[in-house]
Amino acid sequence: MDLNTLTQFLAVARLEHLSRAAEELRVAQPSLSRSVARLEAELGTPLFERGGRLRLNAAGRLFLGYVERSLGELEAGRRAVAQAAGQGLGTVRLASETFLAFSGPLAAFKAAHPGVEIELHQLSAEETGRRLRARDVDLAVVSQPVAAEGLESAALLDEEVGLAVAPGHPLAGRGAVGVEELAEQPFIAARPGHWQRRLLERLFAARGLRPRIVCECDEAGAIAELISAGLGIGLVPDVARRTATRLPLVWVAVDDPDCRRSLTLLWGADGRLDTAARLLRDAVAAWDWAGGTPP
Repeated sequence: MDLNTLTQFLAVARLEHLSRAAEELRVAQPSLSRSVARLEAELGTPLFERGGRLRLNAAGRLFLGYVERSLGELEAGRRAVAQAAGQGLGTVRLASETFLAFSGPLAAFKAAHPGVEIELHQLSAEETGRRLRARDVDLAVVSQPVAAEGLESAALLDEEVGLAVAPGHPLAGRGAVGVEELAEQPFIAARPGHWQRRLLERLFAARGLRPRIVCECDEAGAIAELISAGLGIGLVPDVARRTATRLPLVWVAVDDPDCRRSLTLLWGADGRLDTAARLLRDAVAAWDWAGGTPP
């Protein structure tokens, strides 16, 4: 098996869809299918379930971990050699569910270290932990728990999450609102698995309720836009209230002490961060996330 075959397997395994993987890799789908079939023949076992939707089977999930770690080590080696050869400080790969409010710390970091390239990867919390351990990304900022095995962490921020409504909404004049009062309200929410969606569902489930979700959206900015247009209400963290100033939104406190989120910085516990990643890790950890200013 060669690196190209492993890279192609990784794309198919991640997307669990041949045509989308072929489009991402810019190869013909029949060629990609043959590559996967040759890999399975070489290993002596199927790696995917092909009844209906393409899915990794148990052998495929096992093999995926080894492929991710192997390719991650090769990429780390390439970057280490580039740095040793004097080709700048290198590249650092940062993952997060959302990059809302990251412009401040990243802009300050680039101003201080113009020779460092930053790659941003928008990932779910579950995928973040896996790709950190595989060294596919260097650092991650998460808003919900990630299995700590093989990872180190630093707390960045614990903040209130409030309710955003449009001006003129019946709740706009309230200082605080109880969750029970929101049972019939239309919510603009993130997709399942996102921290904001999980918080919303957890608050309602604690009272035996389910939120009435009228729109699911992947983009934090789009959620705010739809709320400001009066199409629904939604949960928004305090940091967004301080940064999203152009939209006509009203923030209302939620009368529940658990309506909060915590930002946590994660990295691999093996102590093998390169110079660029260490610099960004230290800069992100030192940033004043509550005030939005450098240390």
